Amino acid sequence: MTPDEAVKLVQSGQRVFFQGGHATSMVLLEALCRRAPELSDVEIVHLHSELPAPHVDPQLAGHLRHNALFCGANTRAAVNEGNADYTPVFLSDVPHLIRNGKLHVDVAMVQVSPPDAHGFCTLGTSVDVARAAVDSAGTVVAHINPRMPRTHGDAQVHVSRFAAAVEEACELPEKPAHRGDPASEEIGRLVADLIPGGATLQVGVGAAPGAILRALANHADLGIHSELLSEEIVDLIEAGVVTNARKSLDPGVTVASFALGGRRMFDYLDDNPAVHLRGTDYTNDPAIIKHQERMVAINSAIEIDLTGQVCAESIGPYLYSGVGGQVDFLRGAALSKGGLPIIALPATARGASASRITPMLGPGAAVTTTRAHVHWVVTEYGAANLHGMTLRERADALIGLAHPDFRAELRRWSRQGLAVIMPGFQAVRELGKSGA
Repeated sequence: MTPDEAVKLVQSGQRVFFQGGHATSMVLLEALCRRAPELSDVEIVHLHSELPAPHVDPQLAGHLRHNALFCGANTRAAVNEGNADYTPVFLSDVPHLIRNGKLHVDVAMVQVSPPDAHGFCTLGTSVDVARAAVDSAGTVVAHINPRMPRTHGDAQVHVSRFAAAVEEACELPEKPAHRGDPASEEIGRLVADLIPGGATLQVGVGAAPGAILRALANHADLGIHSELLSEEIVDLIEAGVVTNARKSLDPGVTVASFALGGRRMFDYLDDNPAVHLRGTDYTNDPAIIKHQERMVAINSAIEIDLTGQVCAESIGPYLYSGVGGQVDFLRGAALSKGGLPIIALPATARGASASRITPMLGPGAAVTTTRAHVHWVVTEYGAANLHGMTLRERADALIGLAHPDFRAELRRWSRQGLAVIMPGFQAVRELGKSGA
């Protein structure tokens, strides 16, 4: 049927799921926005998307409202202006929330590859939490796109699951690789030096992760178990650096939950049994990750304070991204035999005018990863393992990773902080002894 006919299956008061990444169906989303004046209190939920977000237009208030499970550039303003919602949640937990009904999905709108001879389509580039949505939704509407690659793993969906289908060829959006910069390239070199041969990697998206992957060109027998599959990973596979041969789980297979890249990535994925896209309740589950020996989890941060608290989702109170899978993978890697949990970030921001290593997190900043979870921290000025360090030792180590221009100020804050905190702590102790 047509897109406008298909979205008539959505009723007021329902929750509608859309895939994220490259897989958001603009054909269906735009049709739903056209129908919006006929509806009220419809919630649209999805992860980060690479496409426009017409549903957050303030003119649709009262008709459609977005609930971001991870905030991207296209929905960031709406969330921060109060015109959309944000749900902080570990990526590993989202499928469970959908399946147990806490995040009940009434209608799932997905973009799929064409059916094979047996009637099976696939979820293409985005399996992550879409698998749970398709399995649990009362109604599934499919946009069948011949440009969507056919993927393996948990991606298969039979056409009998669809209440309606729209067939339309659309080019998928492409995400260019991040260009390197001197700080990122040095971070890449330092992180690469920490990674042993035969390690299994999880690496995010951005300039530093891209530089880290490029710095691994001389490693051997690496594996991939990650939420994200990027084009830099494809480069390492084609160069013979990533073989997956020494993985404890899923040997011989690259495992991820979604893919970001361009046409080269889509062509590589298409009907490739060496790549399995799985739900995040598998890829991001720390109880599974910990069984992957030599698991290396590499994630980034917006800022980190002198005790090791990491903010990776907001700039002060301004929401920038989301919890995502950072804690999932850092904890799993910490429990892995020979594992390495790593936070890698440039030492400065805003054209080197601000330090990302700060005395304390900014007012309103979210603690994405607690200081107890943090092990390795890497900037372009070095690497330090904070695990097991006292607060004083952590401050000293992190100051050594800061840009030299900010170290003296950070040292003053470190000394002042202890002088301010300890008398207050002593006063609380005295109150406790008095029974107050």
